[in-house]
Amino acid sequence: MATFVLVHGAWHGGWCWRRVADRLVARGHRVFAPTLTGLGERSHLADREIRLSTHIDDIVNLVRWERLDDIVLVGHSYGGIVISGVAEKIEKATRSIVFLDAFVPENGQTMRDVVPAASVARWNEHLSQDGRWITPIPAAVFKVIDEADRAWVDNLCLPHPYATFVDPIALSGARDRIPKKTYIRATIYDSPAFRASYDRLKRDPSWRVFEVESGHDVMVDAPDRLARILEEVA
Repeated sequence: MATFVLVHGAWHGGWCWRRVADRLVARGHRVFAPTLTGLGERSHLADREIRLSTHIDDIVNLVRWERLDDIVLVGHSYGGIVISGVAEKIEKATRSIVFLDAFVPENGQTMRDVVPAASVARWNEHLSQDGRWITPIPAAVFKVIDEADRAWVDNLCLPHPYATFVDPIALSGARDRIPKKTYIRATIYDSPAFRASYDRLKRDPSWRVFEVESGHDVMVDAPDRLARILEEVA
C-alpha cells in the first residue's frame, strides 16, 4: 500500500482527481487530493493574500496534520511548482515525486518565467480588472478529449490567484534528492515548456519518464493509465 498526495493545477480543485483516486483506493492505497486555498470547495477563502507560499503550506500542513510519511507526491501543471516548494519542507517524508505534465522550476523562477510568451499573453487576456485573478482557460484549449468532460471541467474551474504565478520559488535541491523522480508527458497537448522538461529529464538517469496519449488533464482523459503509472513509480 502506498500513500498518494495529489496536487491539482491552476483553476482546478481536488475534484479533478476523483477518477484516479477512486482507482487507487480500490487497489488498497491511501489517497489525499486536497484543494488549494481559494479554489473549488475552498473558494470561500479567496482573497488578495493568497500567495504561492499559501498553496505550498496547504500541502505541507496536510502532510503534517495527517501524520503522513513515505508519501508519493504528485503535482499537475502549476502543481509542479507547488510540490517543488513542498519538497523543501517535507523531503524526508517523500519517497517519490511525480510531475504530471507539470512545470519543473529552478531556484528563483516564477511560473511566468517558465511559460512561453503566448501563455503569458493568454493570461493577460483572462486577467481580472483588479489584476488579482486569472479567469479559467477553457478545457478545449487544454485538449480535454471528451466533450462532456470539457463541460464538467469548465463548470468547476474557478479564477486563480495571479500572485501565485509571479512569486519566485526558493529551492535548495530537496526535490532532486528524493529517491524516485518521475515526469509524465501528455502527448495530445502541445506545450513547449512541458515538452522541454520531458526532453531534458529523459536524458537524466535519476528520472523516469512516461508519455500518455491524452490532453493536458491526464487525470480526466486517462485515469486508468495514470493510476497504473502512479502505482509503478510509487
